[in-house]
Amino acid sequence: MRGSAGRIRVRTWCERGAATLGTTADDRDGSRLLTSAEVAGLLEAAVSHGGGSLVSWELDHVDANPNRSTTATYSAVIDWPFGRRTELLGASTRAGQRTTSDEQAVIFADGDREVAVWLYPRDPELPGLLRAAFVEDMAALLTEYDVVGMPVAAANVGLEMIGYRPRRRAVLRAWVIMPDGSQRVFFVKSLRQQLFDGVRRRHELLLAAGVPAPPIAAATPDHLLVLRELPGRPLAQAIFDPEPPCTAESLIAVLDAMPAAVAQLSRRNPWTDAVEQYAAMVSAAMPSLETRLTAMVEQILSGLRGTPPGDEPTHGDFHEGQVFVDAAGRISGILDVDTVGPGRRADDLACLVAHLSTVQRMNAEQAARVHRLVQSWVPVFDERVDPVELRLRAAAVAISLATGPYRGQEPHWERETTMIVGAAEALIRSAG
Repeated sequence: MRGSAGRIRVRTWCERGAATLGTTADDRDGSRLLTSAEVAGLLEAAVSHGGGSLVSWELDHVDANPNRSTTATYSAVIDWPFGRRTELLGASTRAGQRTTSDEQAVIFADGDREVAVWLYPRDPELPGLLRAAFVEDMAALLTEYDVVGMPVAAANVGLEMIGYRPRRRAVLRAWVIMPDGSQRVFFVKSLRQQLFDGVRRRHELLLAAGVPAPPIAAATPDHLLVLRELPGRPLAQAIFDPEPPCTAESLIAVLDAMPAAVAQLSRRNPWTDAVEQYAAMVSAAMPSLETRLTAMVEQILSGLRGTPPGDEPTHGDFHEGQVFVDAAGRISGILDVDTVGPGRRADDLACLVAHLSTVQRMNAEQAARVHRLVQSWVPVFDERVDPVELRLRAAAVAISLATGPYRGQEPHWERETTMIVGAAEALIRSAG
């Protein structure tokens, strides 16, 4: 394990008995271990192995896959030989055997429990993140690929983490201060090896068809995509405007503009197909919701039983955070086209409805504006897809979103989870 200021290559190793990690008998997926005080011994052993001393830690993020695996990150204060720093530690456990990518981390074992541990940005699934996280390396990358048309000095580069799903992907915002004082902004995606070529192809396919996906500025062998900034501003901001930021018809139109070739890509199963799994994840975090979730899952699955998977070109994760709009109300871009492929238009529209129905931490004025948008857009969506299917699929997406507050360790995650589950119930009731 290396400190964030170092450049030390670390071998995979197994430290038996380094920490008391518990047994798998009643914690098959490691969720109890990684989300409780029991993990302290593991974190102390990992930091000590890296040459530091753990001062304090708190749980930062949890990805739980009940009875299969758990990944967690921790914000940790560590005393290194070069000084005290706040670092991000990651840890993964599995119900089964370790994977090849696990062995890119440091493996700690105690009895029959193995845990893969790493220090950000050395994520075992995201090799490019190690380069993307440092301004010196980012400046060299931008220069190598001639992204701004001139050499880039590290002193003129800024980096900001936008999102990090451990062992899944990371997105960083990078900006370059140009000689005239202006800024050029880019978004850098660090992807898993098995997904990289497919994501790159999706960007190229949409751009060639005139769909406003982010243009690719660079694609690297360590699975980084450097994307140019889209024009306009996020719909996630514009939904709070006094006037509607765009029409429902324009949202449908940008989806329908995707080329037919998208339907020939690999299929990403819709959120509805995993509703039982998401409900189990929410129930594991909040057992008090299990009865309600079980009833909702049955209503969703019975209501959609026999519906074919569909072969329309779809976005796969279409919501207000993925859409950019301009001042004239036009759709100026769509983000995160990683999931583009065949499906049903109802899935895309349901995803948007679910997200708008579960926006958290709004004031009264914002809530009223979002409610008006939903009330005006949904009837238009109903003309394009089956209204009952739209609502049931939106409820399934909402259940998937109910995993978010716990996963992100929000301060009031129990209350927010309950509110999202309530929104899913309302969507089901509206289906009739």
